[in-house]
Amino acid sequence: MFNNSNKNNSTKQMRESGSVPTRSISALQTSFKITDTIELLRTRKWSVFDVQYVGLAGFTIFSLWIIDPPAPIIKTLAALGFIPYDIRPDILVKVLPALEDILYGVSFSNVFSSWTHPVLDVFAWFPYGLGHFGLPAICSAIMFIFAAPGTVPMFAKSFGWMSVLGVSIQLFFPCTPPWYERLHGLEPAKYGMQGSPAGLARIDALFGVDMYTTSFTTAPVPFGAFPSLHAADAILEALFISYVFPKLKGLCLFYVCWICWATMYLNHHYAVDLLGGGIIAYSIFAVVRKFWLPRQQPGKMYRWQYEYVEIGATKNKARDEELGYGPIGAAKRSSDLSDEFTVLDSFMHSASSSGSSSPTSSIRSDKSDRRRD
Repeated sequence: MFNNSNKNNSTKQMRESGSVPTRSISALQTSFKITDTIELLRTRKWSVFDVQYVGLAGFTIFSLWIIDPPAPIIKTLAALGFIPYDIRPDILVKVLPALEDILYGVSFSNVFSSWTHPVLDVFAWFPYGLGHFGLPAICSAIMFIFAAPGTVPMFAKSFGWMSVLGVSIQLFFPCTPPWYERLHGLEPAKYGMQGSPAGLARIDALFGVDMYTTSFTTAPVPFGAFPSLHAADAILEALFISYVFPKLKGLCLFYVCWICWATMYLNHHYAVDLLGGGIIAYSIFAVVRKFWLPRQQPGKMYRWQYEYVEIGATKNKARDEELGYGPIGAAKRSSDLSDEFTVLDSFMHSASSSGSSSPTSSIRSDKSDRRRD
C-alpha cells in the first residue's frame, strides 16, 4: 500500500495548492461596499434552495411588523406573543390526551409524574433545564473540531429550520400540555391564560431562586406542547453526534431517553409530543444527510486533516464548505470518479512532482500491494 513518505508528500502538495477547506476562513468576504454585494448577487448561481433566505426574510419582516414597538434585534418566538388573539386558531385541549390513549393506552406523563422526589427532580432538571440550552453550542464546538468541514453549518441550518417548523406547528396547532390537564381538567383554554413551570417549580423551590417560574408563567407560547422541541433538539443532536462518532450511539440514545423521560416527569409533554418531535428531527436529518451533509473520511480525526470534502450520500461529490453546494478540492475532482481513484490521483501527482517514483510505477506498486493483501 502507500508508504508514509508518499502520503505526506501528497498531503503537503494538496495543502500548498490553496484550495483546501482549512483556508476558507481567510477567504471570507470582509468588504462593506454595497457595490461588491450587488456584484456578488449578480454573478451568483441561484438554486431552488435559496428560497430559504426568502423565508427567513419573511419571518423577520413579520416579527418586526407585529412587535410593538418594533425592535431591530428580536426573536421570532418572543414575537409570537404579539399576534392578536382573535386571529389565532382555537386551543385544542382534548386532542393530545385522546392520541395518548389511542397510541399507548396510558398517559405516560401522568405515570412518570405521579411520584416525585428531590433527587429525581434534579436528575430531570439536568437535561431539561440545562442540557437543552447548552448542548447545541457544545455539539457545535465538538463537531467543528472533529467533524468534516461544513458539518457545523449543516447542523445549524437543520437546527434552525427544525425550530421554525416546530414553532409554526405550535402556532397553528396549539395544544395544552399535561400540566393544564392536571390544573384545569379538560376545560376550554383561552389565550391570555398564564403558563406554568409545572415540575420545574420544585427546582426553583429547591434552590431558592426564580429560574423558571416567571419565564414559564409569562411564556409567549404556553400552549405549544406539540411537537416537543426538547425531544426534537435532543434527537437531532444525537443523530449528528452519532454520525460523526458512531461509537457514541449508545450514549446518544441514553441522553435522548433521559430527556424524554424528564419532559414527562416534569409534566410538560405527552409521549405523543415526543413522537412528533422525533419524526421532525429525523426527517430533517435524513434529507440533510442525503444531499448536503459532509461525509466523514476514515482515518481523519480533525477537520484540519481533510484535503477535500465529499457531500451527501451520493459518492464522489465535492462541495464548498461555506455554501455547501459549490465544488471544492485540490484538483476539483470530477463527480464521476471513484473514491479510490481520487486518492490514487493525488498520490500520483505528488510522486511525480517529488521525483521519487513515476505514476506508472506507483500504480504497479499499488496493484502488487493489493495482491499481497
